[in-house]
Amino acid sequence: MKPVNIGIIGLGTVGSGVVRLLHRNAEEISRRAGRSILATHAVVRDTSLARDCPTHLLFLTTNPYDVTDNSEIDIVIELVGGIGFAQDVIQRALENGKHVITANKALIAKHGNEIFSLALNKGLTVAFEAAVGGGISIIKVLREGLSGNFINRIVGIINSTSNYILSDMSENTVELSESLRNAQQLGYAETDPRFDIEGIDAAHKLAILASIAYGIPLQFDRVYIEGISEITSTDIAYADELGYRIKHLGIAVRRSNGIELRAHPCLVKKDELLATVNGIMNAIQIDGDAVGHTLHYGAGAGSEPTASAIVADIVDVVRALTSDPNNRVPHLAFQPQLLSDLSILDIEEAKIPFYLRLDAFNEPGVLADITHILGVHLISIEAIQQKETNSEDGIVTILIITHEIVEKFMNEAIKEIEALDCVSGRVKRIRLHLSDAKKIVS
Repeated sequence: MKPVNIGIIGLGTVGSGVVRLLHRNAEEISRRAGRSILATHAVVRDTSLARDCPTHLLFLTTNPYDVTDNSEIDIVIELVGGIGFAQDVIQRALENGKHVITANKALIAKHGNEIFSLALNKGLTVAFEAAVGGGISIIKVLREGLSGNFINRIVGIINSTSNYILSDMSENTVELSESLRNAQQLGYAETDPRFDIEGIDAAHKLAILASIAYGIPLQFDRVYIEGISEITSTDIAYADELGYRIKHLGIAVRRSNGIELRAHPCLVKKDELLATVNGIMNAIQIDGDAVGHTLHYGAGAGSEPTASAIVADIVDVVRALTSDPNNRVPHLAFQPQLLSDLSILDIEEAKIPFYLRLDAFNEPGVLADITHILGVHLISIEAIQQKETNSEDGIVTILIITHEIVEKFMNEAIKEIEALDCVSGRVKRIRLHLSDAKKIVS
């Protein structure tokens, strides 16, 4: 049978890993796919650069049309990232009858609906396993392995850079700026780390997971996003004293009136599995009505972990080349015409416990004033601590852990607390992660 030919657009760290994996495990991969699979072409910016893969097997070109318009290419792999150029080459490949594989979570999260629509009209597949979770294969788990479940919740550490930084801050008592420099030196963070540090990358991934879990259109613009840029070593230390670790989580929760989608830092109890996930590792917990709690753990980035997911997509596409397009696994797990119109809830409607840190003058009645405001807004306190007074300015730090409260009420209470004459500066607020799924499914 004729080999399946692969064209790769972008031969960087991940693209080189794909070529190496296809070459090194060629026999095993072809046994699984039922046909030989050959990487034959690659689009690069500079054909003269040395690369960490057997480039002698490839025709290197700087022209993407040598791949998207090549009648000998069966599958196009897009690995350049970003939106504009990547979207153009994917659409051109689909128009020319090529199946597409991509690791581009930003593109899928923001433009996946129209890309999938085009692929459906052409009877083609767009596979994107590597867009979330590196080598964990979490999309396949959600789309196929748990297809018999009613998914209640997804909670995950899904950004390797922020997880490395928070782990480093905790283990080495450094501030975020120093840890970020460490991450950049190790190649874990980009020169411009904004997407990772500000939570945007995690939100892209969460939008994709939620769409597959709940059968809703991709809605990245409805995800609440908050990054780790405001997390300090002080917060890390106080969280540790209280029995928590700080992790950046992507959270999707099915409520009776819609879906919560939020990506933000959380305090996670030390005895939870998510609290023990450090460095560049990812972990995603899925709660289904039949399967219960499942935890999926593995490398969230890196050349060959990501390449592993891409090659798995290649094998899936090759297996389905001769099948009826109507019988293939839908891109978003549910049949396109049966996607739900479930609403995405505003963050102010979320019911969450909170950690509060504030500085106040050590005067009589301060705690009474603060707890009175919390009580007026129906905020119940689980724990409260007053730290030692700073002898120079008479300022005392107060730590408060609350029970669940609607975010809107917490926002109102914080405004009133900050307006007190006895309170100095802003109130630091970090949400808590609830480990018991029964508490959050309404």
